[in-house]
Amino acid sequence: MSRVGKNPVTVPEGIDIEIVDQLVRAKGKLGELSVTLPREVEISREDNLIWVKPREESKRGRSMWGTSQAMLTNLVAGVSEGFTKHLDITGVGYRAAVQGKSLNLQLGYSHDINYPIPEGIEIKCETQTTIQISGPDKQAVGQVAAEIRGFRKPEPYKGKGIRYRGEQILRKEGKKK
Repeated sequence: MSRVGKNPVTVPEGIDIEIVDQLVRAKGKLGELSVTLPREVEISREDNLIWVKPREESKRGRSMWGTSQAMLTNLVAGVSEGFTKHLDITGVGYRAAVQGKSLNLQLGYSHDINYPIPEGIEIKCETQTTIQISGPDKQAVGQVAAEIRGFRKPEPYKGKGIRYRGEQILRKEGKKK
């Protein structure tokens, strides 16, 4: 039995929710998002609560129950508050800067990396070694953060590279004489 799916999704004031068959649209101060839920779950709305229940007691129905509830929670949180990921850059000469609609990264390669900022995502660089990625879609924010981190993953000997804030890198000992 799903522990996550038992709880309803609370819709805060100022968020408009529209449920049409399996499509759920949410409109809030940060924009508009929609998600299509699987056929195995049933969606109902009571005042400011959205309930998700499995249509039948199959394995897939039970597994989609909690997943659908989490997707709805992320949908409501995205249009009301948004999501943010922080990246830290470690290394001599490694830096980042936002230039117009692209993120310019200098990561020790012979060339600069210009990463085009996707629509709906906002990237800020408070300092040259920190990157803040924010937006209403949790999946898109995480994907952009993973792509930027993929340009220079943290290496285990000196710890140089791009890492998530708070990420622990397993350090290795160097060569011995």
